[in-house]
Amino acid sequence: MSIETASTIQDLSEEPIGAMGAPDRVDGHPANVSRRGFLAGTAGAGAGAFVLGVGLPVGKARAAVPASAPAIRVPAFLSVKPDGTVHLLSPFMEGGQGIFTALAQIIGEEMDADPASFVVEAAPVSPDYLVAQGGRRVTGGSRSVRSSYATMRKLGATARFMLMRAGADHLGVPMAQLSTEPGRVVHAASGRSVAYGALAPHALDMPAPPPGSVTLRDKADFRWIGKPVARLDVYVKSTGKAKYAIDTKVEGMVHAAVQHAPRLGLTVGTIRNEGQIKAMRGVISVHRLPGAVAVVAAHWWDARKAVEAAQVDWQEPATHDGMRYMPADFDSAAFRDGLAKGQGPEDVAEHEGDVAAALASARTRVEAVYHSQYLAHGQLEPPSATAHFRPDGVLELWTPNQAPDMFVADIVRRTGLPPEKIILHSPMLGGFFGRHFLYNTSNPFPQAIQLAKEVGRPVKLIWSREEEFLRDAVRPMASVRFQAGLDANGMPVALNVVSATEGPTEAIANARGAGIDPAAVEGLAGKKYAIPNTRIAQRYVKNPTVMGYWRSVGNSMNDFFYEGFLDELADKGGQDPYDLRLHLLQDNRRLTTLLKAAVELSGGWKRGPFKAPDGSLRARGLAMASPFGSETAAVAEVSIRDGQVRVHEVWQAIDPGSIVNPAIVEAQVNSAVALGVSQVLFEEVAYENGQPVARNFDTYPILPLEQMPRVHVRIVESGEAMGGIGEPGLPAIPPAVANAVSHLTGQRVRSMPLSRLKFTA
Repeated sequence: MSIETASTIQDLSEEPIGAMGAPDRVDGHPANVSRRGFLAGTAGAGAGAFVLGVGLPVGKARAAVPASAPAIRVPAFLSVKPDGTVHLLSPFMEGGQGIFTALAQIIGEEMDADPASFVVEAAPVSPDYLVAQGGRRVTGGSRSVRSSYATMRKLGATARFMLMRAGADHLGVPMAQLSTEPGRVVHAASGRSVAYGALAPHALDMPAPPPGSVTLRDKADFRWIGKPVARLDVYVKSTGKAKYAIDTKVEGMVHAAVQHAPRLGLTVGTIRNEGQIKAMRGVISVHRLPGAVAVVAAHWWDARKAVEAAQVDWQEPATHDGMRYMPADFDSAAFRDGLAKGQGPEDVAEHEGDVAAALASARTRVEAVYHSQYLAHGQLEPPSATAHFRPDGVLELWTPNQAPDMFVADIVRRTGLPPEKIILHSPMLGGFFGRHFLYNTSNPFPQAIQLAKEVGRPVKLIWSREEEFLRDAVRPMASVRFQAGLDANGMPVALNVVSATEGPTEAIANARGAGIDPAAVEGLAGKKYAIPNTRIAQRYVKNPTVMGYWRSVGNSMNDFFYEGFLDELADKGGQDPYDLRLHLLQDNRRLTTLLKAAVELSGGWKRGPFKAPDGSLRARGLAMASPFGSETAAVAEVSIRDGQVRVHEVWQAIDPGSIVNPAIVEAQVNSAVALGVSQVLFEEVAYENGQPVARNFDTYPILPLEQMPRVHVRIVESGEAMGGIGEPGLPAIPPAVANAVSHLTGQRVRSMPLSRLKFTA
């Protein structure tokens, strides 16, 4: 992550100014010095420059294709240009996790087309693209590649079959005499061949072969799957040409900015200086929205300055109507303490053995309470939405999203328009970490739709970073009470865990479901350690904050709790934490192999403390996690400098079963480590008087570049079912760091962020 300043946000929203990103300073307007404008200019962007998605036939021709049951209808996904370029409509969104490249690898492998020849963009809303996750289309849960892997292979193999059949007609030979090489159908006997680009007009609209008639490649023959194929999105991103929702331009559009109520649930009363606001430079109109005031202007900067100047009398709602309401006296520190002390019904997520009896007979009892903090998403791209009601009655909307079908259904509910009158554009995501799901009051698109309707023109609305921090759907907070019993050998024989929390899924629904929200206890339940008597439960406590999914969801905090307490048990039982884990995993070959791989990667288990070459005193901690179908084990090395923790090295082994692109796996682990270290050391959304204390990155510190540890990654392919990649690299990091700090300082760490604590070593 990097810091977006207010001026940068303004730069991104304004019209392009001059060639080569030349500064423009007119009538006091800020200069355009955007990074992407500069990159695009210096890279020679201009007519004909490559932009992802340009020229893709996603308009009427494809939209007119009759809807069908979810399938792998080749023409819905693929088109091949005369130059051999393969255009793919992806069911999933690209937000930096490498999905577009992975899909090109998988399909290209079976189609026999070089992944580098692919141009990929997100598919429109259509039943054709509901190919995974039980007929849903969601980019999240680290499921995109693993849930569609088999489908995409079949799609590629079917396309190759159809190209070969067209090739047989073209070359006048039996199909059985043909083979393929990348991008061509080949008749080896005669030495003739024909390019895919020449065959595509005849091939991809052919009837698909019967199911089961196409043969998938043997893994031993893979040319691209399993190889570090270069990412398709690197060029457009590194040259500033990638287009995000915030870059949307529609002819005749105006810009909007908002000022939200300081607390959720308040409504707009009097705007005391409304006349002055309307008279400010560039202002077109002032609007009242649910819980916010908006200003529409010719330029976003003018809209922002005007709306920030608005003096609004916010009013308490007459009724809460079951919606979330932020009390004026809400304090997150007091709420955390209340979670720890509260009592109430406990819903059991996992129960094995007789925990009560085992605790009663244990040689040693250990108890502890752990806490997590609210977290902001802090994605690079601020939320935005552009809404355009066309003269033909169609609403076009551009907004970042991870679930286009859900968004369209929500727009139908809000507007009363039929689905066929709604076109949702889903540009590349400028980071997300779970930010772009439907979060009711945390999405800007309902505001953009209302403004476009009231103004009668296309409206692009951008939330400033301050408004984003005010209305973000934060990562849940939890307080977890552990009770454990050790036998005479210091080994755990009983474990009772109760998490006081509200899961993100039940928070989004704003109601308790029929059972436990799995996201509330993942990372606590389902652990692979052989502790014979175990009980994992949740005490549901509703929060006043809006909450959502954050990278690695419940695992992001629950593995911190569990793995930290496991180290406490090791110390209380006189065990080494590495040896204890090996003992508890002795019947689990996969995790034993993985744990040993992480330790071997670090040069062998060395808990410390020890003196590093730079003279600092250091220690190492380790932790494991089982998130999203993958397994991870991490070792972290830390020191204390000026009372604060420094993480120097992280060694992480990851077993996703099997992989598509090792370079992407390594990149994702690196980014997950960055976010994990940032979370455990720095990040926290704190509330005082019902409002978040931090409203931008100046008061919400994240991991600075100079404190990014060196990351070492080992991929272990066990051959088990394919797991996720985007999120699994995070959960083991906070506990590995905390365990190292606890051992180095003798000060047990049971809460995050560590920057709130002072250490000596």
